[in-house]
Amino acid sequence: MRNNPAKNDGPTGVLIVDKGQNMTSHDVVAVARKQLNMKKIGHCGTLDPMATGLLILVTGKATKIQDLLMAEDKEYVGTATLGVTTHTQDKEGDVLEEKPVPAFSDEQIKEAFDSYTGEFEQMPPMVSAIKKDGVALYKLARQGKTVERKLRAVHVTNYEITRTALPEIDFIVQCSKGFYVRTYANDIGQKLGCGGHLSALRRTKSGKFTVDGAITFDELKVSSREEIEARMLSLKDVSILRGA
Repeated sequence: MRNNPAKNDGPTGVLIVDKGQNMTSHDVVAVARKQLNMKKIGHCGTLDPMATGLLILVTGKATKIQDLLMAEDKEYVGTATLGVTTHTQDKEGDVLEEKPVPAFSDEQIKEAFDSYTGEFEQMPPMVSAIKKDGVALYKLARQGKTVERKLRAVHVTNYEITRTALPEIDFIVQCSKGFYVRTYANDIGQKLGCGGHLSALRRTKSGKFTVDGAITFDELKVSSREEIEARMLSLKDVSILRGA
């Protein structure tokens, strides 16, 4: 009897994962590959190790819509800590500069956030996955190198400041693909004149997908293939959800 070549191809669909801290997006994909016993799995939009929240995995034939899902707007919940600038623009980086944080009024803080609303350009950080001559910038940054980067057009659809307890500012931001929330926090700190960095980040939405009800990384590690498949969305489900 001839073997069925599609026997071990695995399921086709979309799995919504709630990524934990201190792990890479690739770590999540690796566990999914192991639990599903399949290789054809990708993710839609990298989350830094310090970030938590929504990570969309695509399996089997669903990898064909990976770019489509990655292109959709995102929502993040974050915390900017003023007064400290780091080389990575987040709490994981080396401190470059420290400045006192004035007693900013709510209006001053709102003005700084307002200046990064709508269409504008961001300078991608050196510690990023963007490639220069085929080499990821973060690898060059590890070697102490800084290279010229091009400004990138981005947009912020909306934001909300949810807590101000200086030096910390909690916020929600809805933004375009390719938006660096680390750079957002850094730039707002620079706008206020005291510097700042991103100290917490959670992705809560991407397009029509939300982190509510997502499978956690801990659940993913111990779930059977059948249990994971039961949590997946089919391509038809995705099409209906997106209104396509």
